[in-house]
Amino acid sequence: MTEGAATGLSDRFGISEGLMSNSTAVESFPVDIDAAQVVRWLMTERAATRSALTTTVNCLTELRQIPMRSEFHLGDEEREDLTELATVATLEIAPMHEREGWLLTVTVEDEIGPRVLSNGLDLGAEQQIDLGTFYNKFIRPGRGVASVAARADSPSARTKLNYLLSAIERNQHVAEKTSRSQQ
Repeated sequence: MTEGAATGLSDRFGISEGLMSNSTAVESFPVDIDAAQVVRWLMTERAATRSALTTTVNCLTELRQIPMRSEFHLGDEEREDLTELATVATLEIAPMHEREGWLLTVTVEDEIGPRVLSNGLDLGAEQQIDLGTFYNKFIRPGRGVASVAARADSPSARTKLNYLLSAIERNQHVAEKTSRSQQ
């Protein structure tokens, strides 16, 4: 990869110049690709071929204190009776071989809003869900606030991650690359 190409990737994906150098520091950074695009790309990739990527999807529902805000018009007693229910779902995409040293994370935080505390909720326990459930429950309906972040442990991991992000951005898949090279 040329230096100009590396600079272009750093601009497109929000990668800081510190990671673009030959440093060995672990760095996390936001990725400027829509979460729905990442998940749809991954689902298509997995359907087309045996993927060299591993995924873990977790979902956690938690109670949070209602913040004191003037628009809520709540007194102290009312605030004590109500809690805010939030669900955080996280998709982690990693290479099959952990030593490659990168991680791509899609997080959706869905604040369901104020609720009266109920005993029937399964709170605080992280549950593993599958990729289809993550897409159908959070991404497709546009629930919550979604973000994409990445972590690279080394310059070579950064290069591999940049290649993946570029493929996702172009919606290019392994099966497509293979069929083009055979033509």
